[in-house]
Amino acid sequence: MDWFMGKGRRKDKDSPTPPAQEESKRYLEDTCIKERVTDADFFRLVSLPQSLDYNEWLATHAISFFNHVNLVYGVVSEYCTSETCSTMSGPGNVQFLWYDDKGKKYKYSAPQYVDIVTTNIQREISDETVFPTKYGQTFPSAFESTVKKIHKYLFHVLAHIYHVHYSDFVTLQMHGHLNSLFTHFMVFNIKFDLLEEKDYEVVQDLLKGLMQLLPDPNQNEGKENTAPSTDKDSNCVKMEVSPTHI
Repeated sequence: MDWFMGKGRRKDKDSPTPPAQEESKRYLEDTCIKERVTDADFFRLVSLPQSLDYNEWLATHAISFFNHVNLVYGVVSEYCTSETCSTMSGPGNVQFLWYDDKGKKYKYSAPQYVDIVTTNIQREISDETVFPTKYGQTFPSAFESTVKKIHKYLFHVLAHIYHVHYSDFVTLQMHGHLNSLFTHFMVFNIKFDLLEEKDYEVVQDLLKGLMQLLPDPNQNEGKENTAPSTDKDSNCVKMEVSPTHI
């Protein structure tokens, strides 16, 4: 299954890093990557229901993914310290940086980075002008861009967990939960073009392995409850997947 694969190699990283030694990727081991807690068909699960507003669908999932990523990070937060994780690193030794509203970038330890991400996302989803909850309120015109930004930072947290703390999840026998969350998260992001190819290239090997365990999404075409191939402006989304730039 190669529907999600990028067309090129990533040339720019969040931060230049020195050549890394051979990286151990336990999450790619056959017994680990096959572990999950649900056999749900994520392709059908993320499809936008015909009667539901697109922004409502994004908002619901953004909040849900935020809560779940917080939960899984909490499992290993005591092992993720400024001493053990002095940088916010991901697979391939890439270093994720934080950018403020003025575009200035900052390099933090992993726990500091996660704390900043959590604080900022919590502020966003609690803001009624960004995530409206009352009847009659409308979503801002840039709402999709806000969700893209939130999901990009959530991806950084998950990438760090896989890169540094996956063995902790195996020890705790919770790697099936992590694999299921990451698969659901990425299927949703790629289907709705919420991440750029270069953002998730560092986990292409993991993503490919997880996707191969799912049913072929093309087999769902024509089935009930599958959103038709129409534009998002008409409250539906296209079945085709082609990541775009933020």
